[in-house]
Amino acid sequence: MYVPTKIFFTKGVGRHKDYLSSFEAALRNAGIEKCNLVNVSSIYPPGCKRISREQGLKEISAGQITFAVMARNSTNEPNRLIASSIGVAIPKDQTQYGYLSEHHPYGVKEQIAGDYAEDLAAQMLATTLGVEFDPETAWNEREQVFKMSGKIVRTFNITQSAKGDKHGLWTTVLAAAILLP
Repeated sequence: MYVPTKIFFTKGVGRHKDYLSSFEAALRNAGIEKCNLVNVSSIYPPGCKRISREQGLKEISAGQITFAVMARNSTNEPNRLIASSIGVAIPKDQTQYGYLSEHHPYGVKEQIAGDYAEDLAAQMLATTLGVEFDPETAWNEREQVFKMSGKIVRTFNITQSAKGDKHGLWTTVLAAAILLP
């Protein structure tokens, strides 16, 4: 059984005339281009320790099979705003799992995309933990309810946004949670 014990977060942006090459450039910018990335669903493993991006990048090797929760978005439309965000919600009880969410909108500023992704993760965790909340209230109000419940200890996000290249090159943004043994 493989359960990750460490996690780090990274983000990147890339531009190129080819779609795939812009994605590769975003991976390079994020520092994870040398990995064979395997996309996984959005569970923050129980007891998983968050490490810095710098420390995490030191722990990966070229060609390594690497599990990731990744949000990715691309455009070749000049000046089109794109974003990719990973939201995180961690329970107070370290024996419980948390949630990671992916969000990849168009036309949304970085702060709004990040708040939305964070809210998604917190809502998923809150429902799992039985925290009652009104989904129609604003995120900042729900955030207070979640944290006051004493069951959710922390929420945050990592978000990358960019405007499409003014000359029509492909622009790709990504945000990723990298899960390590």
